[in-house]
Amino acid sequence: MPVPVDLVLPCYNPPADWAANLIGSMAALQGYLPEVEFTVHVVNDGSAHPPTPAELDLLTAQLPRFHYSSYAQNHGKGYALRYGIAAAQHSICLFTDIDFPYEAQGVADVVRVLLTDQCDVAVGARTDSYYEQVPAVRTVISRSLRFCTRHLLRLPVADTQCGVKGFNSAGKALFLQTQVDRYLFDLEFLYWAARVPGLRVRPVPVQLRPSIVFSRMPLGLLLREGYNLLRIVRRPPPVLPGSRASLHSG
Repeated sequence: MPVPVDLVLPCYNPPADWAANLIGSMAALQGYLPEVEFTVHVVNDGSAHPPTPAELDLLTAQLPRFHYSSYAQNHGKGYALRYGIAAAQHSICLFTDIDFPYEAQGVADVVRVLLTDQCDVAVGARTDSYYEQVPAVRTVISRSLRFCTRHLLRLPVADTQCGVKGFNSAGKALFLQTQVDRYLFDLEFLYWAARVPGLRVRPVPVQLRPSIVFSRMPLGLLLREGYNLLRIVRRPPPVLPGSRASLHSG
């Protein structure tokens, strides 16, 4: 019997040929996980150039379980993910970026550790080869965040910003309590995950696909996210009623 899994993809001004790339990426992922029945949720985060009717028709025709949602105002990736994950129906859920930037085998490994109950939250972990493929400014930002998470925040994983993560119902309940809308939503999620007694967090190695193009990261975004980092560490712990793991205040 197929195992249902939700895949949520936030979408903001998607690149050319994104729909065809998504179909190909899902076929590759399905090849590693033939027992899984994926439901794909694309959330348009107020794009100036949203998915076209032709692209949506193609996805509807090629992906057996495809859902599209949209709203007018851009809020950020964290907001879009909470919007899509709240609508996800199944106990296992994962997310990645609309251009599917990681190799299908690594994404499949993220799903597999959840299906075999090896963890509650599976976190994609980029290998050192990642830094050979990205612009220098992203390397500096990423390595700085890794230093911060390892030595200051003492999180269970050093790489908080990898664009593929998955969780079961306990992890989902926590993710839906996050508040950061943009770049540091991953850090917020993992900061609180480290403070849930008994919540199991596991890194899973993933590899970047060749020819991925990275967008420029504006200085204003970095300044705003510095403020968000202060908000994360000063915010009172979220309350997760009904989950098997509850947060403590220490």
